[in-house]
Amino acid sequence: MPMLMINRIAADNRLKPLSFSVDSGEIVHFIGPNGSGKSTAIGLISGLFSLGGNVTLEGIELADYDLASLARVRSYMSQQDKPNFAIPVYQYLLMSFTALGEVKDESKQAAIDEVCGYLGIVDKLSRSIQKLSGGEWQRVRLASACLQVWPSLNPDAKYLLLDEPAASLDIGQEASMYKLIRKIASQGVAVIMANHDLNRTLREADKVILLEAGHCIAIGRAQEVMIVSQLEKVFDTGIVKVNYQGIENLVFVD
Repeated sequence: MPMLMINRIAADNRLKPLSFSVDSGEIVHFIGPNGSGKSTAIGLISGLFSLGGNVTLEGIELADYDLASLARVRSYMSQQDKPNFAIPVYQYLLMSFTALGEVKDESKQAAIDEVCGYLGIVDKLSRSIQKLSGGEWQRVRLASACLQVWPSLNPDAKYLLLDEPAASLDIGQEASMYKLIRKIASQGVAVIMANHDLNRTLREADKVILLEAGHCIAIGRAQEVMIVSQLEKVFDTGIVKVNYQGIENLVFVD
C-alpha cells in the first residue's frame, strides 16, 4: 500500500481534481508552466488547508492530524519572503526542532553540520537572516525544512514538500541540493517538489506530474511523461531531446 494517497484534491480554477500516490522514499516532481497549479497542489498536500478531496497518510486523513503531529510527519517549504524578525541563522535552524520533542544537543549539532555542509552555509550560521542574499536565504530555508524531517532525529518523518527549492540557486548549489534530497529520500522520506529545471527532473525524479492550467496532463516515470511532443505543447516552445555520453538532455529552441 502506498504511504501517501492524494485523492481528488482541487482548488477552484487553480487545480482540477488530482489523484496520485506516493511511496516511501519516492521523489516526485511537479512540472508545468507558471500558473499551472504546482504550488497549489503542494499547498494542499501539506494539510494546512483543504478546498476539495483528501490526503491520507498511511490510512489516516491529514485533516485528523493536529498541527503538532502534522509537523512531525511532514515538512513544507513554501514560496515566501523573509520574516520581519532578525535572528542568527543558527537560531533560525534550531526552530526546526520545536515539534520533535526532546532531541540531544549533540544530535542537533551533527544534523545542522551535515545539512549545512551539503548546502554550503556553515559559514553563515552566525549571520542575521536579514543580512543574507536571496540565494543564501533560500538555502537556509531549505536546510530548515530538511532538518524538520531529518531521519536520524525524527523517526516519524514521512515526507518533505518543497515549492521551487532551486529558486535563486546557482548551478553548483542546485547540484548540492539534489544530493541532499536524494540522501533524505534514500532513508525513506518521500520528497514532493515543484521544479522548473526539466533536465533535473528527467534525471532526478522517480515520478513526474505534468500540469497545465490546473489540469493534470500526465503522471508517471520521467521517460513516460516527458515526451518531446507533449512538452512542446504544454510549454508552447520547441524542444529537442539529445543524448550526450549516455545522458539525455532537453534543449529548448525557438
